Amino acid sequence: MANYKVLIKPSAAKEIEAVGQKGGRQQIVTRIRSLARDPRPFGSEKLSGREDLYRLRVGRYRVLYSVGDAELVVLIVRVGHRKDIYR
Repeated sequence: MANYKVLIKPSAAKEIEAVGQKGGRQQIVTRIRSLARDPRPFGSEKLSGREDLYRLRVGRYRVLYSVGDAELVVLIVRVGHRKDIYR
């Protein structure tokens, strides 16, 4: 299996920085890096009503991303607390 390139939108990078150390920023970054090896790991779900958007649960936080299989790219779209992410 080929490795995917992980790209993070600037707005998503700001959202990652806003997560406090106790909030699990390091855990979020680790899970995002693991998407390079497996863009659809166990526990990730395709969101209904959205074209190619997937959700990854990381504690209380959610990572929304899209997968481009033709280009081997994973694009991180949003990162946020579970109560705010789907708004």
